[in-house]
Amino acid sequence: MAVEAGTNEHWDWEANSTTKWVSLSFRSLWDYRHLLARLVRREFLINYQQTILGPLWVVLQPALTLLVYVLVFGKWMGVNTGTAPPVLFFLCGILLWGLCNDLFTGTAFIFTYYSYLYSKVYFPRLIIPFSIAGTHLARFAIQGVLLLAVFMYFGLFRQYSFGLNYWVLFLPVAILLTAAFALSLGLIFSILTARYRDLSNIVHLGIRLFMFVTPVIYPLSLVPDSIRWLVQINPLSSLFEVFRYALLGQGQFTTSGLWYSATCIVILFVFALAWFNKQAARLIDVV
Repeated sequence: MAVEAGTNEHWDWEANSTTKWVSLSFRSLWDYRHLLARLVRREFLINYQQTILGPLWVVLQPALTLLVYVLVFGKWMGVNTGTAPPVLFFLCGILLWGLCNDLFTGTAFIFTYYSYLYSKVYFPRLIIPFSIAGTHLARFAIQGVLLLAVFMYFGLFRQYSFGLNYWVLFLPVAILLTAAFALSLGLIFSILTARYRDLSNIVHLGIRLFMFVTPVIYPLSLVPDSIRWLVQINPLSSLFEVFRYALLGQGQFTTSGLWYSATCIVILFVFALAWFNKQAARLIDVV
C-alpha cells in the first residue's frame, strides 16, 4: 500500500536530486553532531590500531621530522634561524605545516575513501571533511604538548629567553585560519579527484612544492627581495611568521598582510563550501 504525504505536512528534512549553491543547513549539521563526534574518535583511533607504539606516533612523527630538519637544514645547509634555536624554529614550522598538509591530503580524496558511506546512507556530506578536520586539530593539540616540553627544556636547561608577546593571543586564530585554508583546498580537490583520478598524483606533488613557497624551513627575511612577492601572495606566509613571532619573538609580517591572509582564506572557505554543497550529491554516482 503506497503512503502519500499530505501537502501541508511538515518535514524535518528532505533528500532529493536538486542541488544548490547556497543550501547549507547548519541545523542539519547540528542534528548529526553525535555522528561527527563518533567519526572524529574513529578517525583518530583507526590510524593507530595494530601499531606497536599506538598514539605515540602523534608526537614521534614530528619529532623524527624535526631531527631530519635540524641535521639537513640547520647543520648541513646552515639555514639562518636568527636568535631562535634551530630546534624551536623548525618545530614551530613543522607542527603548523603538518596540520595543513595532513588536513589537505585527508580531505582531498574523501569521495574515493568514503564512497562506501556516501553511497549507502544519508547524512550531511560535510560531516566527513569536518570530522577529518576535527581529528587533525586534536592531533595538533596533542603535538602542542611536545612543543611545550621543548620550550620548557630550553627555558630551564639552556636559559633561553623566549620572545613571548601579546601576539600569542592571536595563535588560535592563526591555527584555525591555517586549518580553514587546508580544508578549503581539500574540499575543492575532493570534487576534482572524484572526477579525474589522475589528479591524485598532482595533489601529492603540489602540496610538497607548496611547502617551499611557505616559510616552513626558512624565515621570510631570508627570501631575496626580487622573489619575496611570490612568497607573500601565499596566504599562509603571514600566518607562519606571526606564529613564530608570538612564540619566539622573531618574524616578519604586517597587519595588512594578516588581513590579506584572513580575507583570502574566508573567501576561499565560502567558495569551497558552496561548490562542495553543489557538487557532492552528483558525485555519488560517479565514484
